[in-house]
Amino acid sequence: MTPGFWPARSVLVTGATGLLGGWLVEALLEREASVVCLVRDVVPDSRYVMEGINGRTVTCVGDVGDQPTVERVLGEYEVRTVFHLAAQTIVGIANRNPVSTFESNVTGTWTLLEACRRSPVVSEIVVASSDKAYGEQTNLPYSEDMPLQGRSPYDVSKSCADLIAQSYAGTWDLPVTITRCGNLYGGGDLNFNRLVPGTIRDALAGRAPVIRSDGNFLRDYIYVDDAACGYIRAAEYLAGQPAARGRAYNLSLEEPLTVFQVVESIQKSLGTDLAPIVLNQATNEIRAQYLSSTRAREELAWSPTVGFTDGLRRTIDWYRAYLRSRPGLSPRAARS
Repeated sequence: MTPGFWPARSVLVTGATGLLGGWLVEALLEREASVVCLVRDVVPDSRYVMEGINGRTVTCVGDVGDQPTVERVLGEYEVRTVFHLAAQTIVGIANRNPVSTFESNVTGTWTLLEACRRSPVVSEIVVASSDKAYGEQTNLPYSEDMPLQGRSPYDVSKSCADLIAQSYAGTWDLPVTITRCGNLYGGGDLNFNRLVPGTIRDALAGRAPVIRSDGNFLRDYIYVDDAACGYIRAAEYLAGQPAARGRAYNLSLEEPLTVFQVVESIQKSLGTDLAPIVLNQATNEIRAQYLSSTRAREELAWSPTVGFTDGLRRTIDWYRAYLRSRPGLSPRAARS
């Protein structure tokens, strides 16, 4: 943490109603930043709304793909630091509805960056990319100098957004840096077709978990609060290091797990042992993806502080309270 950097600093966060968005906004408020959030839809069950985080921010309702709206927000609130998280993040939705995913993830990124380029005040921009931007690679773990070669719709959308951010940095010297995270988990993820929240919900309900793949897909998992701290460190570093413009940083716990291992850990934590239902229906997905965070450790002085077991305990506690308050919540869905 850079002392004195955040108090009273005007910060824009797009995608505040998402999993990472709520945690990042909360972390910025704890650092006394003045936070403005651009949200497309008001999501009553999001942490941003449900836990009253929105009551401590300015909320602007609008689409990140609407450039006049983005320019208005940047100008009227004299925004200095931008965190661009808004995106369509579900692989299955991207496979079914690629155009809406491209509009959100690609058009939304260049629109926001163009608005930032036209702003005389914006001095730091952090763009959320993903490990999916790398596509399938021969060598693991992924490092930041590997090519971006997404092939399926979601992966392509993240590769494109990432390259667009690099283009704005390289062509116009825009102060933008890029973060590439593994799979985020933690309290507040309302996409129950994702592995962690869906399996927790099944276990708490006494149901067998449903696995969409064959159970052997290998991924990184990073606790959401650690990721939020990584984003903040990236912005602080960018402010003092012009060489960080256009540079990317992997954020990972560096302890990849299979789907079966994640399910087993959740069931062990909750004292259940029902055999999972394995559908083996996953398509257009890469079997093994995980990251090296060496660059983030060395340049950002960032490293995760929450291990998977501890993060899972915190996550389970959140969903236990949340689901208890919402009986009969939406039907089950298959997960990774």
